[in-house]
Amino acid sequence: MNKRKVVNIVAEVLKYAILIAGAIFTLLPFLWMILSSLKTSAEITAIPPSLFPKVPQFSNFAEAWKSAPFPRYIFNTLVVTIISTAGVLVTTVLAAYAFARLNFPGKKLMLSLMLATLMIPGEMLIITNFITITKLKWINTYQAMIVPYLASVFYIYLLTQFFSQVPDALYLAAKVDKCNDFKYLIKIMIPINKSPITTVCILNAIGCWNSFMWPLLVTNSKEMRVLSYGLMQFQTENGSSYELIMAASCILVLPIVVVYLILRKYVIEGVTQSGIKG
Repeated sequence: MNKRKVVNIVAEVLKYAILIAGAIFTLLPFLWMILSSLKTSAEITAIPPSLFPKVPQFSNFAEAWKSAPFPRYIFNTLVVTIISTAGVLVTTVLAAYAFARLNFPGKKLMLSLMLATLMIPGEMLIITNFITITKLKWINTYQAMIVPYLASVFYIYLLTQFFSQVPDALYLAAKVDKCNDFKYLIKIMIPINKSPITTVCILNAIGCWNSFMWPLLVTNSKEMRVLSYGLMQFQTENGSSYELIMAASCILVLPIVVVYLILRKYVIEGVTQSGIKG
């Protein structure tokens, strides 16, 4: 075995060792949360701590579910997530198609100005958005949590790059067949770019599901709380019941994790294709 082969083997071993270590550090908090949600109050506060519960306490989930109006929190979160994601999908696809395929005066300047807004800290936008929402008297409403985030410059730029990779020959051939731009978008562009569009939907849905600061600012009643805000209030009301807090955290995390695991191949395809030129 020559020296070069030994170096390659050592490099491979180190690479996988680093990947495994990274995976363990990433998954360990989630594993601890799940196992802690199945412990008793005495086990979760025991010193030294134990990793596994002696007898899994699945009743913690039922008790946590009854301790707060989680069905209402989930309903509010679903409403905000579904409508926001649908709105972002429509605005992103239409804007990306316009920037990638259509020619109109000031197109490059407009795209540059939009990209420049990405340099503005999100905290600054929260202030102006809150003032606008207050003047519209939308506080404590669904539209307050949805309307300010119906468009995303980053997602528009991302899809613009994908749409630009589609060969011009397809567009010209469609025009020869008397296909209008909207039909071309629906029949050709969207199916070709299914993976990046799905990636945008998943990432936006995850962001909406985990949103905390904005719902905290624009809602002030228990009926309008989303899951993340409701979990914080649940933690405040049940500060010493750590096993219930962990069970409630599992309720918050589990749905979006399941959705991601089902659709993760589209996210991977969307990311890996981002560097490919058509």
